[in-house]
Amino acid sequence: MNVFFEEDGSFKVASIMTEAQGSMQIESASGKRSKVKVNNVLMRFESPLSGFMDSAQAEAATLDVDFLWECCSEFAINGEAGGEFDFAEFAQEYYGRLPTPIESAAVALKLHSAPVYFNRKGKGRYKAAPADILKAALAGLEKKRLLAEKMAGLVAELKAHRLPDELRQKLDMLLYEPDKNTFEYKTLDTAANESHLSQVKLLQACGAIPSDHDYHLGAFLREYFPYGSDFSEQASTLDAADLDGHDLSLADAEAFSIDDSTTTEIDDAFSIVPMGDGMMRVGIHIAAPALGVSVDSPLDKAVMQRLSTVYIPGNKITMMPESAIRPFSLDAGEIKPVLSLYLHVNAAGEVVQRDSKLERIKIADNLRHDALEPYFNETTLAADSGHPYWSKLLYLFQLAESLEKARGKYDPTKPQQIDYNFYVNDGIVSIVGRRRGAPMDKLVAELMIEANNQWGALLAAHQVPGLYRAQAGGKVYMTTKPEPHQGLGVAQYAWSTSPLRRAVDLINQRQIISVVQNTAPSYSANSDVLNMHMRNFELRHQAYGEFQLRMERYWCLQYLLQEKIEQVHATVWRENLVRLDTPPYMTKVYGLPEMKPGTRIALQVNEVDGLLMELRCKFIEVLPEAPLAVDALSLETEFAVEPEAVKEAEADASQPQSETSA
Repeated sequence: MNVFFEEDGSFKVASIMTEAQGSMQIESASGKRSKVKVNNVLMRFESPLSGFMDSAQAEAATLDVDFLWECCSEFAINGEAGGEFDFAEFAQEYYGRLPTPIESAAVALKLHSAPVYFNRKGKGRYKAAPADILKAALAGLEKKRLLAEKMAGLVAELKAHRLPDELRQKLDMLLYEPDKNTFEYKTLDTAANESHLSQVKLLQACGAIPSDHDYHLGAFLREYFPYGSDFSEQASTLDAADLDGHDLSLADAEAFSIDDSTTTEIDDAFSIVPMGDGMMRVGIHIAAPALGVSVDSPLDKAVMQRLSTVYIPGNKITMMPESAIRPFSLDAGEIKPVLSLYLHVNAAGEVVQRDSKLERIKIADNLRHDALEPYFNETTLAADSGHPYWSKLLYLFQLAESLEKARGKYDPTKPQQIDYNFYVNDGIVSIVGRRRGAPMDKLVAELMIEANNQWGALLAAHQVPGLYRAQAGGKVYMTTKPEPHQGLGVAQYAWSTSPLRRAVDLINQRQIISVVQNTAPSYSANSDVLNMHMRNFELRHQAYGEFQLRMERYWCLQYLLQEKIEQVHATVWRENLVRLDTPPYMTKVYGLPEMKPGTRIALQVNEVDGLLMELRCKFIEVLPEAPLAVDALSLETEFAVEPEAVKEAEADASQPQSETSA
């Protein structure tokens, strides 16, 4: 005796070996033995097992499901038409005679394969779906079928590297904010899986991403500048364009600035005036946009939304519009309002007096790094190099070293670190290394630290709230209270020297001006607005920094392609993480043999992918060079901040910068 039974949602046949109450031992045609519950057995028959299911499947294929539904809708069980029925009883009604076991099995297979037509009510029992529900279900199936056909056509287009218009219209969503429930996403996902590519690489192959650079930039702009990076007309208007109304006195000195050649927002300058008896007065002059950007004005709201200038190699998104920058930028030949910190320095190089003043000053020169450095570097400190500002620069450098010693951070034995500046012109990138702590950089950095420290102390002494940078236990954080910055060795540190490029500095400048002019501060103690700006700035500052790092990594990869570099030298950092010499890029080398950190190696460049930001290299050999000392392997050397942000980076140069390393 054989049985036709249901197991795991499918039908099977086997012969009975033994039968007990509630179960039986069976053997399939292949000889496999198993146990089945009696309740799962739908039919017993004597026909041979061999070919039974094939014959039943063939017979089922001849049955029309619509005709079956019409028949079973009229089929009466216990006098009730359209009620539940057993497949075997219905098979007898359908064939008009006692069906063969194969015919009964065929009916069961057909009924089971059409759940839209026949609702399952138990083992071998069914009920015809109501006409209205069936109609709706069939319409849904037809819609799915049409969508499947449509998807198949679109998938074929994508696999042929053609982007259908229907997907092009949803390109922004597909690239930057994929919605997995949409038809377009499912189509792209199907095509990517069948092409063995990532979705973004498939879109690139279809011509949807003509520029790797613009793809990365677009992702950033979409999140942080969803309405564009241009300023509205209202936000571009200064509230106090006529600065004569501030009645500021003109300083008795002329100032000069020191910046990178690409700097357009010049917000700091210096002056030196002999006072007699070996006394010198050194002026640190900071642009004063707080005079023209009123709290809660349309321009101020735009500034507090952006919170900082965004630096991108070859480009930037300014915190302020050009119409607000130019009246305050310390451009050569112009007289501009400034917030000045004057240091009175005696013949021994000691600062004996400090004064703060709001005034106007004439800017004599804008000195640029590339033109100045040949005349002012480590080798030109001993003798006059012939530059007209050499003696002033030397004096400021000596003062800077004195200030550094006073902070307890002077260490001539410290390994020299390298920062990197990225310059991009017409898609061609140049990466220029700069020694951190070079005379020109130290000069600027130390005077900025002095100003930020002293103005923070001024706010604290007058109990006027401000925004401070603090460091404790290696952690750098923002606070509204004057707390020590251990890395810099100062009692407090309030960013105040870049008000054209950083909202924190603009806020602090407003507070400092209130102390200098003895007026009510713009932000009161325990100000919710001040705390809100601080929290928002921390998040934006971190996001902007991460984006800058990402774009610097992108341009490192472009440099490899641009220079057609096939082999590179590198230093093992740890395990399979290495740092390339040129460009300054860190990457993992899979398959790298185990080596000590500092080992110098040669690598073969196998693949550079600017879209996925990936570099694949193969180990070639260990170089016959002395390994680098472990203590010299500092992640601080990885990437420079954009040239215009050097002062800010130098101000925190003593803190670990692993978060900005490749």
